[in-house]
Amino acid sequence: MLNIIWLALLASGIIIAAINGQVEVATEAALGAARGAVKICFDLIGVMALWLGIMRIGEKAGLVEALARAMRPVMGRLFPSVPADHPAMGAIILNLSANVLGLGNAATPFGMKAMQELQKLNHNSEEASEAMCTFLALNTSCITLIPATIIGVRVSFNSTNPTEIVGATIFATTCSMLLAITVDYLFRTQSRWGRNRRVD
Repeated sequence: MLNIIWLALLASGIIIAAINGQVEVATEAALGAARGAVKICFDLIGVMALWLGIMRIGEKAGLVEALARAMRPVMGRLFPSVPADHPAMGAIILNLSANVLGLGNAATPFGMKAMQELQKLNHNSEEASEAMCTFLALNTSCITLIPATIIGVRVSFNSTNPTEIVGATIFATTCSMLLAITVDYLFRTQSRWGRNRRVD
């Protein structure tokens, strides 16, 4: 679906530029955006390498396991169907930890691993389990304490105060995560009530 949307946007831009006799404007904009994207990627390498390195050190030092133990009561309530010592729980915690640090790219492989492990617990069913839906909601709306990637982008664009978004980011992501948890809980409760009613 996203590919269709991007194709429609690009095609409409080129068609409108051609109608107005300004195809070169669209070409220059496309080339400029490509150059800008490459520049941003290079500027982000340092930021990403720093935080990924810190996370790797924390993983090797056992901080992830300590974090897992600290978060176990909360995770147990959010994911009652996932055993505490299951690999899925570790992958979920790593994913959320990366999201908290604002490292969406680093969180992606952990998220994929978590979904794979949750699918094993789901007995390879084609229907998503409650745990999978809860994880997807948390992954999408996770609180971000250090928006490292966004700060890196702002630095690359020579922002005078690249960290001024931290407070707003914490507030916005906290609200979104609380809302996601609440809605997920309500949907789970309604789904279980509906199943019990059908059984009765």
